[in-house]
Amino acid sequence: MTQESSSEHDSTERKPVNSSFRKRLLILLVLGGILVGCVVFYVFFWLTHPIGSGPAGPDVNREAFEKVWSEQEVVLLGFGDSITAGFGASPGKSFFKLLVNNPDDDFEDVQGLTLSEVLPNLEVNNLALSGSTSIEQVDVLLPKIEEHPEEVFGIIVATIGGNDVIHMYGRTPPREGAMYGATIEVAQPWIDNYEERLDLILDEIGSRFPGGYHIFLANIYDPTDGIGDVQNAGLPAWVDGLQVLGAYNTIIEETCEKREDTTLIDIHSEFIGHGIHSTQFWRSFYHADDPGYWYYENLEDPNDRGYDAIRRLTLNKMAEVLPRKLKINAGKVPAILAQ
Repeated sequence: MTQESSSEHDSTERKPVNSSFRKRLLILLVLGGILVGCVVFYVFFWLTHPIGSGPAGPDVNREAFEKVWSEQEVVLLGFGDSITAGFGASPGKSFFKLLVNNPDDDFEDVQGLTLSEVLPNLEVNNLALSGSTSIEQVDVLLPKIEEHPEEVFGIIVATIGGNDVIHMYGRTPPREGAMYGATIEVAQPWIDNYEERLDLILDEIGSRFPGGYHIFLANIYDPTDGIGDVQNAGLPAWVDGLQVLGAYNTIIEETCEKREDTTLIDIHSEFIGHGIHSTQFWRSFYHADDPGYWYYENLEDPNDRGYDAIRRLTLNKMAEVLPRKLKINAGKVPAILAQ
């Protein structure tokens, strides 16, 4: 009798202990699950950058490429930095090369939408130099542009100034041509010099094409999607980075507005939402239809999808400007129609 009551007593004492253990275990499992979930959330939405697949950027106006734009001799000139040079692109897939020809595996929607189709007497010359700043482009690239005969029309695509801003990635004190880390006050004289230098570059390019020309100038994109947290891309924090970048882009955009010979290619707007925050669905710039990352592994150049987007933007702007300008240049349309 005593043994039975003792056994019952032990059993009732063990129940609360077991119940308490299970509760603690459940709490630990829940907390562990939350922690794992937070880690997965952080890794996916901050550290991984899925590129996606398929066409990137706007549709190209196919109708504009159904007729030849001109039989005139035309030179397509590439000028500027690594974006125009095509750094990081797969063979044949830099935006410059995509403007000219479709690679065999190009997307169906852009087949036949190239300058070679509408400009049968097209020659190509890409002088762009990867890593070059606008200062170096004056000293190194401008002397390489030959003066063309009057029967030649020049089409110039250019990326000028991006390396002025991002060099030297915080590894050296900021200076003109390598402003990374500068305050806006320190950078302002260099920004003013860039404005003068950009006009000089465009004037000099134009002077090499006495038979007529048009320049398509890209602005500078922002891999942080307008947030400015470059430290999340592995670079040192830069408090005034967005202000410096914005000042350069304002100069580029105002230069294009005031010059009849220059058209803006707005890659800055097109690339917003395709940088290091591209997967973050709660952001206002999130592209649900294509949250792909458009930058190469070095952060400062496009990947193949980014180059595709630049190609499409540029072809559309060219289709708006060049057919009429080429006719005016050849005397087939009164110049007043250019207004």
